[in-house]
Amino acid sequence: MRFVDEAIIEVAAGDGGNGCVSFLRMRHQPKGGPDGGDGGRGGDVIVVADNRTTTLADHSYLRHFRAGRGAHGQGSDKHGRSGQDKIITVPVGTLVFDEDTGELLGDLTADGQRLKVAAGGRGGKGNHHFATSTNRAPRMAQPGQPGEKRTLRLELKLLASVGLVGLPNAGKSSLIAAASRARPKVADYPFTTLTPNLGVVQVGQYEPFTMADIPGLVAGAHQGAGLGLKFLKHVERCRLFLYVIDLSDEDPLNAFETVAAELLAYSKVMARRISLVAANKIDLPGAGQRLSEFKQALEEKGLKVFAVSALTGQGVAELMLEVAQLLEPQDPPAENSGDQVSDI
Repeated sequence: MRFVDEAIIEVAAGDGGNGCVSFLRMRHQPKGGPDGGDGGRGGDVIVVADNRTTTLADHSYLRHFRAGRGAHGQGSDKHGRSGQDKIITVPVGTLVFDEDTGELLGDLTADGQRLKVAAGGRGGKGNHHFATSTNRAPRMAQPGQPGEKRTLRLELKLLASVGLVGLPNAGKSSLIAAASRARPKVADYPFTTLTPNLGVVQVGQYEPFTMADIPGLVAGAHQGAGLGLKFLKHVERCRLFLYVIDLSDEDPLNAFETVAAELLAYSKVMARRISLVAANKIDLPGAGQRLSEFKQALEEKGLKVFAVSALTGQGVAELMLEVAQLLEPQDPPAENSGDQVSDI
């Protein structure tokens, strides 16, 4: 399934059922009084995060969602049944906005987290509610209230512990393949990766962590150059940045500074993230000679550099061990998880 990280959808909660006007009629009680039941409540529209869903592709063509309406009340004090809720499944990491106002309604960061985005209409009261000492046979009942309607914008920001960033063709896809079971498309030309790739890495006794391979950045990415602006948002949530730098490049230090500058220009918050550097393609001719100067320059900036080859696997295990140790302890679980439903 193709990767889609934004979608516009329209949601409508169910209308409430009408209250009933009815009077009790029995053989020995011909004027038993009002017995009209209440209308049922309309169903809600609820967005649910599901870690088995990885894209918003379904919502790019299935755009209209409506919950069930409440049933009308009946005689003999029979209340109408409530309308069925409409559940919309989205990937974990989805932000939900009101498209008309721009308001952020919710950020679904945990599997099973639920957000009510449109409330069903209240059911109308039957005529038995309106009986008084002076009006014992009311011939009125309330109509059901309409359900809420909204246009929503869904925006997916991948939830990954580690974000791989670097220039095009630096070897990010190869590294994620070498460190995990992910099998991204790999080729010897720039912008092979057109969508983010995710891989789960297991290192010894440490908790598994998720690593995201972000499409290559170029100078000006934060302003829309290349593919950067479209995918930079996917590294905002990462706890650790892993810079993947091609040591076969004539000036690997300049490559690092270009990527670091783009991240900082996009969001100054990113400068406070933990960072490591993977000096990749150490197996290629000339890479070894550039390593010493490159490593010294970055260590002076307080960055730890690992010489690796994603192709041969050299140094990958040591790098992943360092990443796993830096990610401990794990973040506490999100408060709004499980079956809790957050109202807007």
